Order: sequence, then C-alpha cells, then structure tokens
Amino acid sequence: MTSAELHELRVTLITGLSGAGKSEAVATFEDAGYFCIDNLPPQMLPNVVELFALEGSRVNRVALVFDARGGTHFEEFGPALEFLRHAGIPFKMLYLEADDEVLVARYQATRRPHPLSPSLLQGIERERRLLTTLRAQADLIVDTSDLSPWRLRRRLEETLLAERLSDQLLVSLESFGYRYGLPDDADIVLDSRFLPNPHWVADLRPRSGLDAEVRDYVLLRPDAEAFLQQVVGLIRFMASGFMAEQKRRLVVALGCTGGRHRSVALAEELARRLREDPALMLSLSHRDVDRSE
Repeated sequence: MTSAELHELRVTLITGLSGAGKSEAVATFEDAGYFCIDNLPPQMLPNVVELFALEGSRVNRVALVFDARGGTHFEEFGPALEFLRHAGIPFKMLYLEADDEVLVARYQATRRPHPLSPSLLQGIERERRLLTTLRAQADLIVDTSDLSPWRLRRRLEETLLAERLSDQLLVSLESFGYRYGLPDDADIVLDSRFLPNPHWVADLRPRSGLDAEVRDYVLLRPDAEAFLQQVVGLIRFMASGFMAEQKRRLVVALGCTGGRHRSVALAEELARRLREDPALMLSLSHRDVDRSE
C-alpha cells in the first residue's frame, strides 16, 4: 500500500477493562459518524485498515475495539501498531478502566461472567495484567468509576471527538426524569409533561420510549408533532449563531416525569430529524430510561 493509494483515514483504537464502558464509547463514536468494529483480533487490524484506507473508500474515520475477548491475541497488538505507524495512518488509543469494586458491581448487575475467569476479581486482576502494555501506550485514559454513561459521552466528545466536530455544532440530546433532578450541564431544558403519560396505560407502563407501542402513543398525537417541528426549527435557527460565536456544543435536555416514556420517544425522534442537517452532529443519551418506577 503506497501513499498514492491512500485517502485520509483516522483510526481510534478502543480498549480497556471489561465492564469499564467500551460499549458506550462505541455508541458515542458511531453517533459521531465513525465506522465501528467491535472485538477485532489485533492480527486483522492491517487488513481492515488497508481496506478502509484505499482510495475510493467512503470510510474516513474508524473506531476499532480490542479487549480481553481476544485472549492471547494481545501479543500481536505490537506489530499491528507498528503497521499503522509505518503506513503513516494517524491513530489515537483510548483506554477505559474502573475500580475493582465498581467493575464487580456492574458485572453483578448484568449477571454476566467475566471473559477471563469464573471468579470476577481473578478475572479483573488477570485482565489488568494483560492490558498493562496497552495502557502505557494509550493517548487517553478514562477512569469511569464515577462516570455515568452520558458523562462518559461528554468526556469523549470534549477530547477525542473535539477535532471531528470542529466544523459542526454538536447537539447533545438527553432525555431525563424530573423526578431525579435536572441535568446540570443543560443549555436548554424542554418539558414534555404536557403530553398524556403512558405510565398510566397498563400495557405501556413496563415499556419505554424505545418501544414501538410507546413511541406511537406519544408521537402520533398532533401536539407532539407540533412540538417537534418547533424544537427542530429552534435548534436550526440557533445553530448558525452558535457557530459564529465559536460555540461548538449545545446540550438539550428533554424531560418527563420518570424519564422512561415521553421524553425518550421524543428525543429519539428529534435526533432522527436533526441528523438530516449536515451542519449538526448529534449525540443522544437517555439518563433515566433504565430506572425502575
């Protein structure tokens, strides 16, 4: 592969401890327009990167996840990194970690076994040793012990994704429940409690705004459509002024009572519509959707 055959390609390598937030990191990069591949064996990195780097490829930003599921393949990570350096392909490495107690609690909450050992603590200890060399080479190390998924998103948007978003306004949409307090970093707070609450419909109560039944219940109402049209118009109207003032990020919080139904459905639809605007880059998170009512 010669330089004449290459087009601009930027690669982000995502690694770190199991349970530290790699799935949320991948979702964040996907929302920023990256092509993402999870659980890629290191020895396959040269072939994958060559495919995307060739002239004619429409992919110019890639995020690749390497983790303990690759087992002993980590010994092949060194040659893979040397390939990127030799080929002149810019790359950054993100390493995610968390305290042992936090990782154990996350595993217990999901009831999933650790990929390296039936014992959680032994698996975590072994994984830390396995990843020591990679951690030392990381461009950014993020400890997610005290970070919620949406705060991890913010951290990545402000660091590794900052350059990617330099020519666009990043609109961070976040649904939330008023019951649990207002988001502390919101620029605009929108209230969806004027719409009927699916919580009071027995069949819809256990569902969320991510489910089609709840989505239809909320979005098919004329008031919801009028609300969405006005919010889309407001954000598009503000975007050009924000960019002129060198403001690169707008956080829009959309709330309902519990943060599970109305706000989630509306935020999903709002994100879908705003993604059609090339001047905007969308990030979407649902702070309280997994809380039990």
